[in-house]
Amino acid sequence: MEINYTNYFTDDEILRMLTPQVANWFKEKYGSFTPPQRGAIPLIKMNKNVLVSSPTGSGKTLAAFLGILDTLIDLGYKGNLDDKIYAIYISPLRALNNDMRRNLFEPLQELKQKYQDLPEIRIGVRTSDTTSYEKQKMLRLPPHILITTPESFGISLVSPKFREKLAEVKWIIIDEIHELANSKRGAYLMGMIEIYQSLVAKNELTRIGLSATVSPLDEVAKFLVGRDREYNIIDARFVKPTDIRVVSPVKDLVHATEDEISQGIYSYLVEEIKKHKTTLIFTNTRSAAERVSYKLRKIFETEKIFDSDVVAAHHSSLSRDVRLEVEEKLKRGELKVVVSSTSLELGIDIGYIDLVILLSSPKSVSRLLQRIGRAGHNIRNVSKGRIIVVDRDDLVECTVLAKLARDRKIDKLHIPMKPLDVLVQLVVAASLISPIKKDNLYKIITKSYNYQGLSEEEFDSVIAYLQGNYELESKNVYSKIRVENDMIKPKRGARMIFFLNSGTIPDEADIAVKTENGKYVGNLEEEFAEILMPGDIFVLSGKTYEFIRSEGNVIIVRSAEGQRPTVPSWFSEMLPLAYDSALEVGKFRGFVANLIEKGVDRKEAIELVAKEYQISKYAAWSIYEYVLEQYLFTNGIIPTDKLILIEIYDDEENRRNFIFHALYGRRALDALSRAVAYIVSEELNTDVRISVTDNGFIITLPQIIDYNIENVLYKLNPDEMYNILSKVVLRTEMIKKRFRHCAERSFMLLRRYKGRETSIDRRQLNSEVLLNVVKEYESFPVLKETIREILEDYMDISKAIEIVKKIKEGEINVKVIGPNTIPSPFAHNIILKEHSDVVLAEQKRDLLKKLHEKVLEFLRDKGINIDLKYTET
Repeated sequence: MEINYTNYFTDDEILRMLTPQVANWFKEKYGSFTPPQRGAIPLIKMNKNVLVSSPTGSGKTLAAFLGILDTLIDLGYKGNLDDKIYAIYISPLRALNNDMRRNLFEPLQELKQKYQDLPEIRIGVRTSDTTSYEKQKMLRLPPHILITTPESFGISLVSPKFREKLAEVKWIIIDEIHELANSKRGAYLMGMIEIYQSLVAKNELTRIGLSATVSPLDEVAKFLVGRDREYNIIDARFVKPTDIRVVSPVKDLVHATEDEISQGIYSYLVEEIKKHKTTLIFTNTRSAAERVSYKLRKIFETEKIFDSDVVAAHHSSLSRDVRLEVEEKLKRGELKVVVSSTSLELGIDIGYIDLVILLSSPKSVSRLLQRIGRAGHNIRNVSKGRIIVVDRDDLVECTVLAKLARDRKIDKLHIPMKPLDVLVQLVVAASLISPIKKDNLYKIITKSYNYQGLSEEEFDSVIAYLQGNYELESKNVYSKIRVENDMIKPKRGARMIFFLNSGTIPDEADIAVKTENGKYVGNLEEEFAEILMPGDIFVLSGKTYEFIRSEGNVIIVRSAEGQRPTVPSWFSEMLPLAYDSALEVGKFRGFVANLIEKGVDRKEAIELVAKEYQISKYAAWSIYEYVLEQYLFTNGIIPTDKLILIEIYDDEENRRNFIFHALYGRRALDALSRAVAYIVSEELNTDVRISVTDNGFIITLPQIIDYNIENVLYKLNPDEMYNILSKVVLRTEMIKKRFRHCAERSFMLLRRYKGRETSIDRRQLNSEVLLNVVKEYESFPVLKETIREILEDYMDISKAIEIVKKIKEGEINVKVIGPNTIPSPFAHNIILKEHSDVVLAEQKRDLLKKLHEKVLEFLRDKGINIDLKYTET
């Protein structure tokens, strides 16, 4: 059931529910409650399950904790506060845990100063950083509120002595729940909570979830409470006013040089930084965060604007100490500007920020709102955000995302379902808590949202694997449980294996790159290496190489001087455009094309787009011209959410390219493109290359071959796509890396054994041996999970299947143009993705200009001239 938060309880009603001490302190310090507090505090006092979704700075933390602290203080005054843990707070970040400790200490200290007789409320942090001494201390005198992470919570449950201290917990608070829900950590945590509720807890837990702006709230609430439990939703996602604008750094994005665009970006950044107290800049990659912070420092030094020490970078590749130092300086107001990749999106308290700037598209509305929500650290402050665009595709995408954010249309969260590798850990953990009947454990696990659809057959396959039924002892994979009279019991050594190897975050390796004759070239990140396919060309240390094969954690390449890269080096870091947002970009293209088709006057059309989407006239002019050029080039065929355009383009290297303009985001297109490539390569009996972006994909044939591409999408059978793509991914590099991750989570490969760390290189080689063995087994759970993870979590096969169904039902049309020797305007950025590594940024801009000039020449040959100059309309 949903609760409307707005007028749920008045301030007076809530204050009457609190002890006089807490009520007086709150009135003096804050005056009144914020909407999330008004909704949540009374419900928590009534022990109701609550999901609170609201932006940073809206008082979420106090909404969750005030009622709990008040209850504990009341128990203390009545002499009933025992030495036990009453509440557990779980967050995905250790940094958040330290923050939370501070956020709770502060009100307690203030209350203590005001009321000398205030009962002592103890708060403790238990993570992998906690020393053995501190853990021992907690056993003797447990904290009333325990702050921990999902992984440390799991380990606490299987620690016999500490488990006793958890038996009477009343509340469990999960912070940043949206961040956990969309990964396997969430499946692990919620599975552990179900095991804890059934096997350890004496009370029915009150579950409290805290989330940033996310959708759909119903799904996240069900994820929080599991099956057949009631929940309340406090929807305060839009209580803070926002001011979101899209900024073009130059008036003409096509004809400006790279220098002009770069100058435009940095001039804008410097002007805005000067106007504001603290500016937070988000980039989409770690390398960009470093580049921008370096350039700003240089500008500040050279032009003597500010001291260069007031600029800092913050991203996940920096050491924890450096990140903490940046966060502390931010809090103390010592920094003027911080440039971050994704690392400052989560709710770490970073003090007062009055402007957030996004460099390029954030790729989803929820991420856009989350980033911009970091500005104005108070419910009454406006969250002020600016998005700087770098080209016309970026302008179109950001214009749509900003409008969706203003219209409160948020894309849907993806929650991984039935991860079997995580299930392995849950089964082992349950057996370590107490011997348990197999049927009983199945019932417990399927109460969790992630496992509600788990079949008994899938559950049994995991039990069979854990019992050692697949005869893998010769490969050093031993059983972890035994089943006697239907009771699951742990094998000797299982507890130590769990302590040293549980958790879901994989170790990422640096992959060595060597030539065929063994010469070392450099290193690649594992995330990048896994997307490579034989024949792919990439750049490393300024040179191009062709990927041949991998051997364990080594990649074998040959020189490919002069050939254009097919995979840019930043590709693995780039966030994919959300499917829902991609559809809206397609609709927007259709909206502008419709104005052209209806013959609406150019000036009127530009004014309409500018007004409707709150962008400048020259930005609206850029969009209008872009769509117009495509419209004229294709004789009115504009790819939208309802139309896929296949463009046949024969390039200067005499290769035939099928460019699929399909606006569905990279995850869905990754799956769809591989299914299409499978059919094309089967029918032509030749290897094809695939290149994927958010706006489409290219299938490249090695030479110009006539092939009827129009019917290829109709040849796909939605019912067979999962099986076909399962076979396709078995031939990729990705399966090798992902299988190792799943094998580690499934305790097939141990990261740590008998106190020793095993090397990633050794584990990778072992995993490839195991992969070849288990391929022979029907439905081996760890391999089945690897394929599921690739197709459902990394790609989006369900949306790819949905697209194919809509094509077959005539809801999505498919049209073909070409062959041409000039690519259409919408194709330029899809093609340029390949060039964007081998050429410098300014050469890339030149290439865009050359392609654009060829388009105009093509149109002139058709007798069409376009007025290219922007004029004030």
